[in-house]
Amino acid sequence: SSLQFLLVDQKCQVFQDMNNHLEAVLKEKRTLRQRLIKPRCQDSLPIEAPYHKYIVELLTEAVTFIEKLESHLQAVRSSPQIPTLMKDMDIALTKTEVLVRDLEELTEQILKWREVQKGVHSD
Repeated sequence: SSLQFLLVDQKCQVFQDMNNHLEAVLKEKRTLRQRLIKPRCQDSLPIEAPYHKYIVELLTEAVTFIEKLESHLQAVRSSPQIPTLMKDMDIALTKTEVLVRDLEELTEQILKWREVQKGVHSD
């Protein structure tokens, strides 16, 4: 009986300790949440001076990589639109060809009209 009481007492103590810990975590919840939300890049990183040059080079490479990645991602995103773009280009080309033919016909008419005008003025 006293052994059971001792085991129950130990379990109670463990639960009490866990409860105290959880209460402390809940009290710190807001602080913890703000620490988790805060971007880590705002923290200063202790980097020894001889390595500063390499960090600058690394950051430059990282920026270049991100720019190229964005460009490649944009190209991949636009890939499904390529058939539509090609169709639009074909339509534009056809319209341009029609306009060229119309312009050629108009040029011929203008030249004929000039010839007629020259003939009228010479008479």
